[in-house]
Amino acid sequence: MKPTRCPWRGWLMLCLVWASGSASAALPIEHWTQPNGARVYLVRSDSLPMLDVQIDVDGGSRRDPPAQAGLAAATALLLTQGVQASPAGPALDENAVVEAWADLGAQFGASAGSDRLSIQLRTLTQPDVLDAAVALASRQLAAPAWADPVWARERARLTAAWREAQTRPDTWAGRRFADAVYRSHPYGQEARPETWAAIDTAALRDFYRRHARPCDARITLVGALDRASATRVVDRLLAGWANHGCTALPAVPEVAPLTRPERVQLPFAAAQAQVLVGQPGIARDDPDFLAILVGNHILGGGGFTSRLMQELREKRGLTYGVFSQFSPGRHAGAFSVSVQTRPDQADQAVELIHSELRRFVEQGPTEQELAEAQAALVNGFALRLDSNRKLLDNVAALAWHGLPLDYLDRWTAQVGAIDRDRIVRAWQRVLHPDRLVTVVVGATP
Repeated sequence: MKPTRCPWRGWLMLCLVWASGSASAALPIEHWTQPNGARVYLVRSDSLPMLDVQIDVDGGSRRDPPAQAGLAAATALLLTQGVQASPAGPALDENAVVEAWADLGAQFGASAGSDRLSIQLRTLTQPDVLDAAVALASRQLAAPAWADPVWARERARLTAAWREAQTRPDTWAGRRFADAVYRSHPYGQEARPETWAAIDTAALRDFYRRHARPCDARITLVGALDRASATRVVDRLLAGWANHGCTALPAVPEVAPLTRPERVQLPFAAAQAQVLVGQPGIARDDPDFLAILVGNHILGGGGFTSRLMQELREKRGLTYGVFSQFSPGRHAGAFSVSVQTRPDQADQAVELIHSELRRFVEQGPTEQELAEAQAALVNGFALRLDSNRKLLDNVAALAWHGLPLDYLDRWTAQVGAIDRDRIVRAWQRVLHPDRLVTVVVGATP
């Protein structure tokens, strides 16, 4: 008879509820480097008997070979689906792994973004649960199954989803926008059926072996753990990883700036036209990151109070919503303005977006707009850190981008100190309204 599932699962659910409001940027961040080169960041929080761990390595999609676009994401997907047999235990297929994590009441996952491959573990710190969760996570990190039938199934699922996505105008708009903004840069690569077909489990195994290296890893821990215990957890988690000499990975080129404007217009039978306007933006380590952030809140990132929302929605009723954003990474991610509107109103919406961008770059915000944006950002900052998971995300980003350990503590003061002139200088340096990419899908050319 199968034993009853671990009673600690109920406690974990309670912990997830209690976690809101438990984390604070005032908590000190301890940082050290392990003998194997792994850089560890620990926020000790004893208020809850739980631990969140994130491991980041330089294995994002910017490392995908062009003919195998989607390799990093596929590696992350298969990493969680089965474990090979080892002295630590018998082989576990994907279903057995799911059952094992469910029995522990813990969570294990992996994902790949543009820059990094991320692995996350969440568990209670009750000694027997923590020990079992770390042991299972260590096995998955050391010897994923890379099962051929599982990858064949997932590849078919990804292909079906891709084909369905081609029936939507937003897919076409996003693809053409990425092509125009990034051109040959890896940030603009698209995973497609033919690139997935070029990936086999040997390619997954090789990609993982080359990029899952302790010397490149940033490990962030948030929870009820002291430094000595955190060190033991990290050592166990990475025990199966080898540095393979830890030679430097090939350099990735920077995103080249645009030299001229480009407009792409595609007819599409849809009730709403999809509009994207933008260009390459900034990398996360740009010294004007916060000035760009505050300015974007005013222009189109601040919801109903933003300039673009006032001009396109409130004054003219062209859309339900219009938003601007920067997507900074280790390289210059795109700046974009996105809106949906009636096809016969698309040209008017595009003209207004261009006009507001030119005006903002030339003149910057008013003093009132700046004061209101700073107040909104500063007052909302606590919501970015009001759970262990959010705190983990922020500290992991801090670690990945090499920001100062007191960055979160100084964030509100730095935002409050930004003046109009700094925003104007930053936006004039970064944004060039005479070189914008404009993509319209769904309106008649």
